[in-house]
Amino acid sequence: MSLRDRLVARIRAAGPITLAEYMRDCLTDPEFGYYVTRDPLGRAGDFVTAPEISQMFGELIGLALAQSWLDQGAPAPFTLAEPGPGRGTLMSDILRATRRVPGFHDAARLYLVEVSPALRSSQAQTLSDHAPTWVDSLSALPDGPLWLVANEFFDALPIRQFVRGHTGWSERLVAETDGELVQGIGAEVAQPALAGRLEDTKPGDVVELCPEAPTLMAEIATRIARHGGAALVIDYGDWRSLGDTVQAVRAHERADILADPGSADLTAHVDFEALAHAARAAGAAVTRMTPQGVFLERLGITDRARVLAQVDPKVVAAHRRLTHPEEMGNLFKVMGIHPPEASPVPGLAT
Repeated sequence: MSLRDRLVARIRAAGPITLAEYMRDCLTDPEFGYYVTRDPLGRAGDFVTAPEISQMFGELIGLALAQSWLDQGAPAPFTLAEPGPGRGTLMSDILRATRRVPGFHDAARLYLVEVSPALRSSQAQTLSDHAPTWVDSLSALPDGPLWLVANEFFDALPIRQFVRGHTGWSERLVAETDGELVQGIGAEVAQPALAGRLEDTKPGDVVELCPEAPTLMAEIATRIARHGGAALVIDYGDWRSLGDTVQAVRAHERADILADPGSADLTAHVDFEALAHAARAAGAAVTRMTPQGVFLERLGITDRARVLAQVDPKVVAAHRRLTHPEEMGNLFKVMGIHPPEASPVPGLAT
């Protein structure tokens, strides 16, 4: 039985499911889940992330995190963590760039939040010199100062989608017709979580909610507010959700989100406003949301690119892809979390 067959049987037995339920099964089903069964990265995979484009990305982030650690008095030990670390490329670049920061590696305890056996295997190879500890959730990270980077982590969390009516909201659902998965829509009802969005939307507008994102952000922010540290959230999205942003990507091309469940990456734009509210409610300070291109330029990516281009001319194209407004520069945003009494991570401002 395929995942499609299983979903069809479930819907026939109990009725349509939410988009969040569908995404969760497609991405994390123990037998058929996309992230559980494969390494999706690289040219041979389905998509490429910023760390795979150029070492500059991870190097600059590593030095920014190290400076933040120094600014807070270089606490030892501290947790250096990454949720959803892909192949380990970003963390590898972070560690290479910081190896000459006095005391940083001696104090760091490396933790990777990863549930995929395939990706854990890749990470083990990439980070074989650094003895990472793997955990299944953010809650399993040890207490103490925490420096964390979440690059394209929140965009992979399941979302619910609502269509604005005249007085309420109708939820987008996944149903079935003649054995095929199709999109449906529920009855128009009041949604307390979207009460404030009636003011800035009109009938027909789509708003997305990610139920898990505020909870996970609160977990991160609570640790940082209590024990010190900082977090960087780097993802595509905007300050406030508006519009249908769910997409499926297979072999670097857009695909039908309902076609062949479990075979494509499913993501949605991140609502940075919701993350900021959750972090502040947990007692942490939050920086302004900043375009990735601006953030990297503040950290000196152009100077670094000039140096590397003397050896590898392809760095010029990588620099453009990471920073240009028409490429990843504006689509991706960066937001920092830090204790109220501490300075923000370099490259960001409150």
